[in-house]
Amino acid sequence: MDYYLSQLLYRYQCVTVPGFGAFLTEIRSAHLDETTNTFYPPKKIIAFNANIKNNDGLLTQHVAMSEKINYNQASELVDDFVTLWKSLLKSNDPVVIKNVGKIVLNVEGSMVFEPYEGLNYLTDSFGLSSFVSPPVKREVLKEQAVVFETKAPIKITPETRNKSNNNWLKYAAVFALGISFAAYFGNQWYESKIEEDRLAVEKSVQQKVEQKIQEATFFIQNPLPSVTMTYADKKQNYHIVAGAFREERNAEKLLSILTNLGFNAKKIAPNKFGLHQVLYGSYSTAEDAHSARENIIKTHSKDAWILVQELQ
Repeated sequence: MDYYLSQLLYRYQCVTVPGFGAFLTEIRSAHLDETTNTFYPPKKIIAFNANIKNNDGLLTQHVAMSEKINYNQASELVDDFVTLWKSLLKSNDPVVIKNVGKIVLNVEGSMVFEPYEGLNYLTDSFGLSSFVSPPVKREVLKEQAVVFETKAPIKITPETRNKSNNNWLKYAAVFALGISFAAYFGNQWYESKIEEDRLAVEKSVQQKVEQKIQEATFFIQNPLPSVTMTYADKKQNYHIVAGAFREERNAEKLLSILTNLGFNAKKIAPNKFGLHQVLYGSYSTAEDAHSARENIIKTHSKDAWILVQELQ
């Protein structure tokens, strides 16, 4: 039974043990434990709800297929395990389910579940494991005081200049300054001329383009056929199951009740075990399905469970 429960938890979000309780899974994203500097990959978190005891047929069908026995024999086998587990709890012994977790009774007589952390049931994280990364130590630059040495002042001795050379230097400076002004204003005139020529060319090109546009005729000889776009709706692979029945008339009765209550209920084709399942509704994301299921549990039935399946 441990092995069968473990197999189903890989594929389904809710696995019910009839008359005992249901094991629920929830995906937790990758995270970092800052106290140990450990990175953990995404995984499925397993929880247990003792209030969900309705037989949805999932576990019994799986046992029947694996053991190659009929449905009734598989149901009796599951009941035997439930009786064994209840007797262990009554004698204050824990129920240990390999690779799933441990269940004990607290002082108030309620079942407390401790999940097994050594196995990741999220198939998308296959091959990923946790790892420890040392913290990144960033270098801190310390300010250091700059010490300037005291040096002897430098004494500047003025140069003795020849007066005869001063006049020649003045004329040379005036001549150089004149050349500089001439070069500056000449460069300004040249750039202005270039800009005027560029604007003239652009204006001519623009006039020719406008003339071509006015002469053009916008008539298509062979128009393309109209295109019809079709948009595919989002697939609704998450379904909230209200019940599964061997007799179709019982499924029809429940379908009528849920429809009168305002649910978008429907009955799907019998599964390979011949059970007629009635749905509260179908949803495109797991988050929407979980939110709707919580509301249904509060307002209508605590036995609602989620089926992940692509309907034909």
